[in-house]
Amino acid sequence: MTQQTTTQLNDVDLAAVGSLVEGIQGDPAKAATTWAAHVTWDGGFASHARVRQFDGIRSDEPPALGGGDTAPNPVEQLLGALGNCLAVGYAANASVAGVPIDALSIDLQGDLDLHVFLGLKEGHAGFDTIRAKVTLESSAPREQVEQLHARVLDSSPVGHTLRSAVPVDITLV
Repeated sequence: MTQQTTTQLNDVDLAAVGSLVEGIQGDPAKAATTWAAHVTWDGGFASHARVRQFDGIRSDEPPALGGGDTAPNPVEQLLGALGNCLAVGYAANASVAGVPIDALSIDLQGDLDLHVFLGLKEGHAGFDTIRAKVTLESSAPREQVEQLHARVLDSSPVGHTLRSAVPVDITLV
């Protein structure tokens, strides 16, 4: 009798994930990474962000905010970044735990008061609240899915960044 080894689950390459984990366990310095983006203004409220070798990620404001509505605005992209990070977290953690994902969707909303952005008052210009509703369909027992959910919340880089006071150093050159 031969034993079959799973190399993929949820379209995740388990060997690649395992290799990354082994590499970091063998050399903890490999866990320290730096990510970067380069943003160029395109006129009006439009700009684009270059990340690694990919085409620019465009940004614009809706007409109600004076933009051309040619792309999502930065706060919408922030919600998308959180949702994308959570999706990666579910796929990675579920695959490592042997949990099949049949379908996954994440709906996000954020509440933002435009007074500070428009210069009408001082205070907090960012989201007051962000809500995410995760719909995860799996044949795994509910308890296992709930454990997966907790693990994703505990390990989401974007989620942690949004929930924590992270120093942001912006200099003009």
